[in-house]
Amino acid sequence: MIKLLEFQTASVLLGFIIDFFVGDPYSIPHPVVYIGKWISFFDGKFRKGDPHKDFVRGIITVILVTVISTCVPALVLAIAWIIHPFVYLIINSIMCWQLLAARQLVKESMKVCRELKKGDVEAARKAVSYIVGRDTDVLDEKGICRAAIETVAENTSDGVIAPLIWIFLFGAVGGFFYKSVNTMDSMIGYKNDKYLYFGRAAAKTDDFVNFIPARISALLMIISCPLCRLDMKNAYRIFRRDRMKHASPNSAQTESVCAGALNIRLAGDAVYGGIIHKKDYIGDPFRETEPNDIKKAGNLMYTASLLALIAGILIRTAVILICL
Repeated sequence: MIKLLEFQTASVLLGFIIDFFVGDPYSIPHPVVYIGKWISFFDGKFRKGDPHKDFVRGIITVILVTVISTCVPALVLAIAWIIHPFVYLIINSIMCWQLLAARQLVKESMKVCRELKKGDVEAARKAVSYIVGRDTDVLDEKGICRAAIETVAENTSDGVIAPLIWIFLFGAVGGFFYKSVNTMDSMIGYKNDKYLYFGRAAAKTDDFVNFIPARISALLMIISCPLCRLDMKNAYRIFRRDRMKHASPNSAQTESVCAGALNIRLAGDAVYGGIIHKKDYIGDPFRETEPNDIKKAGNLMYTASLLALIAGILIRTAVILICL
């Protein structure tokens, strides 16, 4: 058991390092793509437009997708461990790497930053359309900038720290469980006519699995502010005030910290599918957003993620020492 914990801890560290330097190459198949295929398959098979049946079948979909997404990597890792612990280390490290999205998040958001700096608004709209779900054709330069910052802030938890927490708690299998739930929420967890009932279980499950990680992520971001030369005092103030100003109980946790740290205002009304959705503002408009704020949000994300990694390794090490 202790040996397994040691190899699991080493795998998380290696996975984080690989993600930092490599990211997610487009040429390598990503497991989330296959999770998405299963979600689409069950969506097509189960969703019929009947509220009661769709709600029940949505629950079944959550169960089936999470079971498949966890059992497959669990089986692969069990076989790898039987073959040799170092085979397990290699495969587990690769899995941990693919569960994290820090480098890719920064890479895609910085494309938006560069296009804005060049003054190419159309190119910036196209770049931001790959990382946000809202209609981007109606966004001006400030709106594009805010959208990119909000995505980096929200995904500090969803894309990096939350997966890290689930991996430290339950290994890569726990990370795949989390990713399957998070992917379902992003694909079918909408409050529209199409998914109001079928996607409700996915949305509620995502709220549950993210509840504690989102708050840990926010606190780590606040602690990271001095290291990034950002406004820690205002980050905490806006976090306390605006952390629940979102339809989701989790999304505004990290967005509020980022808005406060950068002394800007985020959120507000957004257009989805041609329909305006009313949203509260997060933060105070001490100044206008600018392209460099995207980079600052990325630096804050990386610093908070590194603190999460260090904390996880220290806790794991303590557990190993206690078990000796």
